[in-house]
Amino acid sequence: MNWISGVAGGLLLVVVLASILRTLVVPRGLYSALVVRWWRGLRLLLRLAAPGGGYDAINRAQTWLAPLMLVGMLASWLGGALLGFGLLLHSLSALTWTQSVREAGSSLFTLGFASGDRLHLSAVDFLAAATGPVVIALQIAYLPTLYAAYNRRELEVTLLQSRAGEPAWGPEILARQWMVDTETALPELYRAWERLASDIGESHSAYPVLLAFRSARPYRSWIVGLVSVMDAAALHLALSPGSAPPEARLVLRAAFTALRDIARSLRFAYDPDPAPDSPILLSFEEFDAAVSMVRAAGFPAERTAREAWPHFHGWRVNYEAIAYELCRRGDAVPALWTGLRDFATMPVPPARPVDRRPVDDPVPPIRLRDGIAINVPSDFDEPEGNMGRRT
Repeated sequence: MNWISGVAGGLLLVVVLASILRTLVVPRGLYSALVVRWWRGLRLLLRLAAPGGGYDAINRAQTWLAPLMLVGMLASWLGGALLGFGLLLHSLSALTWTQSVREAGSSLFTLGFASGDRLHLSAVDFLAAATGPVVIALQIAYLPTLYAAYNRRELEVTLLQSRAGEPAWGPEILARQWMVDTETALPELYRAWERLASDIGESHSAYPVLLAFRSARPYRSWIVGLVSVMDAAALHLALSPGSAPPEARLVLRAAFTALRDIARSLRFAYDPDPAPDSPILLSFEEFDAAVSMVRAAGFPAERTAREAWPHFHGWRVNYEAIAYELCRRGDAVPALWTGLRDFATMPVPPARPVDRRPVDDPVPPIRLRDGIAINVPSDFDEPEGNMGRRT
């Protein structure tokens, strides 16, 4: 039976080493079964910590997902190495199972209290002594990479708040720019998110644990922000193809390519080349209401909603399915046009700042109600918290 223990221990160490290399060392989107299993298990446990709660309760619980995943990954690697070296020592000596694990732990964590004067076991002890510090050092070196990518991502997500509200929504981006005469800033916004989308595609597929890192504010989300920018660009191209900046087309291409990179790294199915008329979940009625809202804000549409719908549909079919799946798996804020969640919720429209123009301003403010723009008098005093509530 000793040779069986030796083979099992050797195979376990190979599996642990492969997992470490795939997760921490190889700079490409390789599938990591360990990361995915920790993600699924801990997400389920944290969901149980918020029974019957709405999004706010889910968000508070899921805040702990990424830190617990990092701790769990390190514990899995060290535990697997401990068991593997214990099996090797047991197969190469007359030590009992308890003594083998004790000596493996003494070497793995460089404590040295259980080593003996046995030359034929020294190689295993030395290898175990090198493994523990290397694994911990790689994990420590892994954290700056993660937090650097997280900070780059969250900077743009935070900057988007003034343009798209919280939670972000694509039509709101267009409406706000024309309401406050900042539409000339849209090309720069598209350029910034084109670069960010490429960064996210590379970093989040190579280090999928980043997908579990949530934004500091509960109604901000990187995936919701990315979807909103893509929807704004697609809506811009569909409604006004003659005046839409070329950056709109570029950000769409970069963003849905990044989402496909992430989908491949997580191994969930998607259509790599959907037909322009393939079904999508967003309805024409929702699209029509959004077009009415952006037109009321002053957007110069060259097409009607009916004319623009096939063009918008043709863009959105490239990214909707993957975006909805990432929103669901990440328990993202249930923003408009981002699909369903695994918990009971209603779509949350973006909160628009209270209009502060002088009362003699001839242009009435535009507010959202049920996803549709409405003009109201300037002395309208409905509480801001009731705006856009859906039932």
